[in-house]
Amino acid sequence: MLRRLVLTATVTAAALAGAVPAAGATPLPFPLPLLSAPDRLTVIVSDTGNTRTDGRYELTCDPAGGTHPAAVKACARLDELAQEDRNPFAPVPEDQMCTMQSGGPATARVTGTWQGQRVDATFNRANGCEISRWRTMEPVLPNTRS
Repeated sequence: MLRRLVLTATVTAAALAGAVPAAGATPLPFPLPLLSAPDRLTVIVSDTGNTRTDGRYELTCDPAGGTHPAAVKACARLDELAQEDRNPFAPVPEDQMCTMQSGGPATARVTGTWQGQRVDATFNRANGCEISRWRTMEPVLPNTRS
């Protein structure tokens, strides 16, 4: 969220600096500030073993809303990760050593926009790295621990 505010302020300042009319020219109407679009994500979760958490959810932030069952907490978590300068949608690096454990068959796909960037990320619980990545995204993704 902080990054979005700084970007909006920078773009607005640049637009205002370029809007100064030349001497003798008729001034243009005051430009509207450029507002960044809110975070808007679609979360599809399946095979968690809990029919209450499987499904398709819409999540919007700033303000929190949509059909996500924990929209306020999910947006707060995404803001926290943004403040830490972390990209929770980045895949596990291919050369990452991961424990060979299974966290179950749960899968999720998240698409949309976050921090002004397009998102198309898949999540699973196939090994220790993927389990950790899933947990980092809770409560955007459901808690699958019993």
